[in-house]
Amino acid sequence: MDAGSVVWPRKKTRQIMVGDVPVGGGAPITVQSMTITKTADHEATLEQIYALAAAGADIVRCTCNEPEAAVGLARIVPRSPVPIVADIHHQYRRALEALEAGVHCLRLNPGNIRKPEHIKAVAREAKDRNVPIRIGVNGGSLDPALYKKYGGRVTPEAMVESALQEIAFFQEVDFDLIKISVKASNVPLMIEAYRQLSEVVDYPLHLGVTEAGPPPGGILKATAGIATLLAEGIGDTIRYSLSSDPVDEARLGRQLLEAYGLRERKNVDLIACPSCGRAEIDVYKIANEAQDAFADKKIPLQVAVMGCVVNGPGEARGADIGIAAGNKRGHLFVRGTNVAVVPESEMVAALVEWAEFISRNGIEAAMERAEKSAPAARRAAAEDRDRNLGEKGEDANNTEQVVSLIRKI
Repeated sequence: MDAGSVVWPRKKTRQIMVGDVPVGGGAPITVQSMTITKTADHEATLEQIYALAAAGADIVRCTCNEPEAAVGLARIVPRSPVPIVADIHHQYRRALEALEAGVHCLRLNPGNIRKPEHIKAVAREAKDRNVPIRIGVNGGSLDPALYKKYGGRVTPEAMVESALQEIAFFQEVDFDLIKISVKASNVPLMIEAYRQLSEVVDYPLHLGVTEAGPPPGGILKATAGIATLLAEGIGDTIRYSLSSDPVDEARLGRQLLEAYGLRERKNVDLIACPSCGRAEIDVYKIANEAQDAFADKKIPLQVAVMGCVVNGPGEARGADIGIAAGNKRGHLFVRGTNVAVVPESEMVAALVEWAEFISRNGIEAAMERAEKSAPAARRAAAEDRDRNLGEKGEDANNTEQVVSLIRKI
């Protein structure tokens, strides 16, 4: 699958503009995260915004929970490399102040700001400034009246009704620059709420599992919820909500979209074998070293690290470049063709050097570069493959022996 192609038909939604970033209406799915600095400390917040943008965030949200935060936003917005969303808590005046500060979007929680006159006052001002609003329904802060209506439980129906009530207030003042989230920390609840919401509105949807927790569990929960919906064509922008560095949120969001082919690849896609009895290196160690080496290089290639040359090049045939271990040396291959042999200690360095060459000059230039060394590299790979099979056999993990013992029980 080519980068950027779409596997599943996406639900058609309206398009809004968050600053200069389109959301919905067939635009590329965007990645969001949120700063954890005090917004009033505009320099620290800007530093984090730049880090988030570098990690793949298209839009960044900042809290606006006090007048000083609104002042901070006035200093942040003109210098930010990405559009800024102001997160409004219980006080609607903060929303008006954030709009005055020039933010590109607001996030309002219907469970926290409940007076219709306050909601409509914000919507009127946002309409005058052509600024969109995210209706941010949260399962943990639902309007008490809805909580009571649905039997004292948070249900998908209650969350959807909360969003629809907010939309009705916006419609009274003819405001329709809307995107919506119905987040919950319970993954099945979150999935079902978004499914139901997508059936009754055509506004762009912001996906997320709120309060997912720290990695690795938080990553699993967030991915389970977001990825399920994306596979159903639901969602226009996403956020991983983790108890972790927000830069991790941005990076993970970007990686998920790249893995799904929903965004063009910006960095290496590292694949590695799970290791087995035939492996001649510590695959995990080398894979981690390679991941660290490529971390910030912005090389949009698929790179493979394989433990041996028996199946490695074949299994990673689809990779742009890879390396497989054999007899204290590494066999480097490009698109499944052996092109060079390097000492084991230089495997990762060689992988990076060749990847950078391919990124600059293309695959064909790499094959031309390898023209002289390729025949010898193929012979060396064949020798190591035959030796490995001779020493460890086809069944390196002794599977057939185990099967035989099982059959005797």
